[in-house]
This record gives sequence, structure tokens and C-alpha cells, in this order.
Amino acid sequence: MNDVMPLEQKVALGVELRSNLDCIAEQLLHLEQVPCPVTHHFGPGVCFREVLISAGTFAIGHHHNHEHMNMMLTGRATFLNDDGTTSELTAPQMFISKPGRKIAFIHEDMRFINVFPTSDQDVEAIEDHYLTKSDVWLNALTAADSVKRLRHEVDIADFEKAISEYGFSKESVKEISENHSDLIDLPFGQYKIKVGSSTIEGKGLFATADIQPGEVIAPSRIGDKRTIAGRYVNHSLNPNAEMVLTETGMDLVATMEINGCRGGYDGEEITTDYRQALSLSSDRRN
Repeated sequence: MNDVMPLEQKVALGVELRSNLDCIAEQLLHLEQVPCPVTHHFGPGVCFREVLISAGTFAIGHHHNHEHMNMMLTGRATFLNDDGTTSELTAPQMFISKPGRKIAFIHEDMRFINVFPTSDQDVEAIEDHYLTKSDVWLNALTAADSVKRLRHEVDIADFEKAISEYGFSKESVKEISENHSDLIDLPFGQYKIKVGSSTIEGKGLFATADIQPGEVIAPSRIGDKRTIAGRYVNHSLNPNAEMVLTETGMDLVATMEINGCRGGYDGEEITTDYRQALSLSSDRRN
């Protein structure tokens, strides 16, 4: 807000902005969304959600349901408070934020970490617990998914062709996929992925930050166990990743640049050609 504006007028404008937040968010969602990479760091009993937001960005967050610890590692930002006043935060600092919806203008590139005390690695479940997403946002997501679904018709058709070449049916693949007895957590570390609803089939694996060609996305198999990178990757005729054998199992590796989060939207879905994965699995058994 303009520094020469009287305080009372600033507060009134702040209150008005918050009262019309859904209308403003709906208009902003029609604009091109800026890169907003998110990395999740998993450790014993904790998940660090790290987000990088570039200078010049006006950010409207989802509603946070619970107070939690935050770390602002770099940057400077002005936050709009519930009462219409503003607060400027400059890194580095740690603080506890109260429940509510965060609105900020980023003056300098900001690296911000939410600290969530949880042993869960299911990012969707973590988000469902800590965040409430507005109807405006959910409607925009549904509209975006309907467009993506049309683009994936060729992938859905080729999926059936690919599995039939290896003697599988849709039913048998579904049975294998839904058997979670061999599913294990990812090793502790940082990851640029999450499981989310796919417009190809069921659940899929999505990039949350940009991934470069040749980058190891995550281990997909460790011994005879699968991680989410082996369980939730869908098939595509034009995949952006492949499975690579390792001494301990398999890794999921990017074959091209994969875009991460833009605004609050998840990034691109990570896909493989099931023919390549099935051929590799056959070679591994032999």
C-alpha cells in the first residue's frame, strides 16, 4: 500500500481487500501463474514444506487450519493482517503463525518453510489436515483438469495397447496397482513430487518444483518394495521420465524438463512408457 496514504485509509483498504478476497482470487486465477517451486523434506516425525516465491509476486495462500512453526530463510515480504494492518517480515527469522489465510506482497525473493510435525509422507493428506482450499480455487482446478483430460485421451488408449503387448489386462494391472502390501515410504530426504488426482487415470505423480533432464526424481523400487514413484506413475505415449536400474532397485529419472508448481497449481504429471518399465522389470528378473 502507498506509504503516503493515511493509516486509517490503509487499514480500510486492507479490510476491504480481505472481505473481497475470493472475488480477487478468482480474477487472479485467470492470469498466468508464476513459478512457485515447492520441495518437501521428510525426516523423523517432521515434514518441512519449502516454497520459493519470486520478488514482485502478490501471493494469496490457502487457509491454514492450525498454528505451526515457520522459517523465513531469505527475502522480505509485506503481509496483510486480519484487521487490515500490514506487517513487514525480513529474513532470517523463525516464528509461529496462527490459523488463517496469509496474503503477502514479496519484495525480495523469499524462501519460506512451513514446519509440520508429522510422520506422514502423503502430501495430499498433510495438505488436507493443515489447509482448507476455497471453493473458488477448487472450481478453477476442476476447469483446468477438464482441459488436461482431453489432451490425455491418446495416452489412455495407448495404455491398454501397451499392457496387452505384455499379456496384462486392465483388471490385472488394477489389481497389482491397488495391492499396497509392498508399498514403503521414501527414504528420508528432499523431494519435488506429490501424489494427486490424475486426468490420465486415478492417482498420479506430480512435480512440485522444476525437474531437469537426467535428474533422479526418486527411488521407485528398493529391493522388492515399491515407493510412490513406482506405484503412482501413469503411462504416456510421450513420457517425461523413465525407470533406471540401480544396485538396490530402480530409480525414476527425468528424460526432459518437467515443470513444477505454478502459483498454487501442482506441476506437470510425471509419466513413463510402461513398455520401457515392463521391459526393464523383465530384464531385472532374468
